[in-house]
Amino acid sequence: MAAVQDGPMELDAEKEAKPEILSDGTSNLSGNTASGTLSSSPLTAAPAGGAPKMEDQQTLIAVLQFLKRNKLSESVEILRREAGLGEHQEGSQATDGSGGGKGDGDGGDANSLLSRVSITSAAAPQSMPVKKDQPDVSVVLSAYSQQGDPPLYQVYYSGLKNFIESVLDCHRAELSQLFYPLFVHMYLELVYNNHETEAKAFFDKFSGDQECYYQDDLHILCGLTKKEHLKGNEVLLDFRTSRFVLHISRDSYQLLKRHLQERHNNQIWNIIQEHLYIDIFDGMPRSKSQIDSMSGSLAGEAKREVNKAKVFYGLLKEPEIEVPLDDEDDEAENEEGKPKKKKTKKDSLGSKSKKQDPNAPQQNRIPLPELKDSDKLDKIMYMKESTKRIRLGPENLPSICFYTFLNAFQGLTAVDFTDDSSLLAGGFADSTVRVWSVTPKKLRKVKSAGELNVIEKESDDVLERIMDEKTASESKILHGHSGPVYGVSFSPDRNYLLSSSEDGTVRLWSLQTFTCLVGYKGHNYPVWDTHFSPFGYYFVSGGHDRVARLWATDHYQPLRIFAGHLADVTCTRFHPNSNYVATGSTDRTVRLWDVLNANCVRILTGHKGPIHSLAFSPNGKFLASGSTDGRVLLWDIGHGLMIGELKGHTDTIYALKFSRDGEILASGSMDNTVRLWDSMKAFDEVETDDFTATTGHIHLPDNSQELLLGMYHSKSTPVTHLHFTRRNLLLAAGAYNSQ
Repeated sequence: MAAVQDGPMELDAEKEAKPEILSDGTSNLSGNTASGTLSSSPLTAAPAGGAPKMEDQQTLIAVLQFLKRNKLSESVEILRREAGLGEHQEGSQATDGSGGGKGDGDGGDANSLLSRVSITSAAAPQSMPVKKDQPDVSVVLSAYSQQGDPPLYQVYYSGLKNFIESVLDCHRAELSQLFYPLFVHMYLELVYNNHETEAKAFFDKFSGDQECYYQDDLHILCGLTKKEHLKGNEVLLDFRTSRFVLHISRDSYQLLKRHLQERHNNQIWNIIQEHLYIDIFDGMPRSKSQIDSMSGSLAGEAKREVNKAKVFYGLLKEPEIEVPLDDEDDEAENEEGKPKKKKTKKDSLGSKSKKQDPNAPQQNRIPLPELKDSDKLDKIMYMKESTKRIRLGPENLPSICFYTFLNAFQGLTAVDFTDDSSLLAGGFADSTVRVWSVTPKKLRKVKSAGELNVIEKESDDVLERIMDEKTASESKILHGHSGPVYGVSFSPDRNYLLSSSEDGTVRLWSLQTFTCLVGYKGHNYPVWDTHFSPFGYYFVSGGHDRVARLWATDHYQPLRIFAGHLADVTCTRFHPNSNYVATGSTDRTVRLWDVLNANCVRILTGHKGPIHSLAFSPNGKFLASGSTDGRVLLWDIGHGLMIGELKGHTDTIYALKFSRDGEILASGSMDNTVRLWDSMKAFDEVETDDFTATTGHIHLPDNSQELLLGMYHSKSTPVTHLHFTRRNLLLAAGAYNSQ
């Protein structure tokens, strides 16, 4: 694979070395010189301590002669001034045999010297601390200090635009990807160098040519009109500290390279070297639809090598638990048949759990909490419920029960149900968390310590005796946060509740005493979401500080920090096997992180707006994501590729949930609808063996209407949360909007 990384553009990392790029043209070197890359070379550092040595002086003169032949007078003056060479020195050295020479026959010697300079200067950009989490703004901005003639920026850009529009259709779509990153960096260069008039004219002329999904970024960019505006600006730092990634076929890349060399378009060439990462693949160029399906994120597409890491997406082996048969479930007329049927069901569950999924991680890959007796009882209840589960499909859609929050003037911001659907929690903008009992059983607190001392601990009903009937109520209010609550999550055993807030903390609440047990402090800004692991104990949080953190309930400090997003982490989800965490961000990417080592193993691009909802399929193989663009994207985690696009919603998708058997995907949106999709059909139609991950070609069928099984409107209630019960009844929740 060839890629443009830290230094001059490369055709192939192994076959063509950097000096060979210069052998078929001169624009690469002149581009480096015009941008001031040579100024960081050791050769130009000599004048600071005295006159350059003879060998170095000869090299510099060779460079000057080369630049003169290419009529780069401005670069000649800059280099001569920095090297401390006068015109008489250059002339005297050029006339003798040791100089760069004037004849055509000396061109080879000059090129060999220039190749040495090129290699030296190519390493210079690597010294810039652009990959640190907290980049130095002055260093980041310094790359814009050297630039070409400001009035010519429109000429440069127009020339490239005219060239791309004139090439064959098969190459035009791929090369058009260059427009947006080049536009941004050229505009920022003009602003940084105080060419406000030229910058405004450049923006006004070419901003309308950019793709519609970059309009939000352009709106921010148009406000950066002065050099002072750039300092500390997050958008600028995003562009400067991360290379914009483009996937381009080798044929298209060769066309671009040849054009820039023939036209000596140094400014464009330099920006491509410094700020773009061109991932070159062999094969047919991609079509416009294929490119659009993967474009839209803040830093372009993901590098292909990022998505090649092995992901253990299989499920962990279930513990072997004997499921007792309920006599009350036996029917009199089928006394022998019913137990036999249940026995068969139990055996099938047992045999399924005994098989080791080849794609599953090792059972002890990460430490998981041991099952308590109460957990085993809950597993038994889950298995019993599973035997009565309704099998969903296109001909058998789920019933939907909608919980509407009326008069929610406190502003409902988050909702969650317990796994057994017995409790409902809501986070509100007035800093409170409220918990409701969905069943007739009321919420009760544990008795005081004095009352607990007199209870017989060996009695069979001790769990009932410790609860205080005087505190029984249908709901409880939890006070403690000092800002709006944006995320809530129940623990699998229903003993705890997490809440995340604008105050920068995550709180752990006991559902036995309805008090706050711990306040986890690590985020410096609002925490947008939090989520418990399917096995309990671990939980993840994500916030405005652009990172997600992995916590354990008994540790005050985070265990892992997942850093890499270029903007807020808005939603978080644990994989069903708890070995991975998925995060969605306003940088319009979904990332999958390995809990074991905090590595990012997947970067998924394709959304055109901030991502607000994530859901894993029950088998752990697929992931669904929803965003403000109104689209649900389906991903194959093993291959790291998009396999489906569900279109139909007209507003932000805040809720996604797979049915318990994975047959149905439900999506809830701010457009006041719940939509049901045939997820099994979407997944079955994908032939994973045909994935052409090496070329980046993805063929997405436009079959949203075929996959849409049902659409259900609420009166005027945006859908905030979705939940499938253990029997596959769909629960939805949201706050009634009276406006």
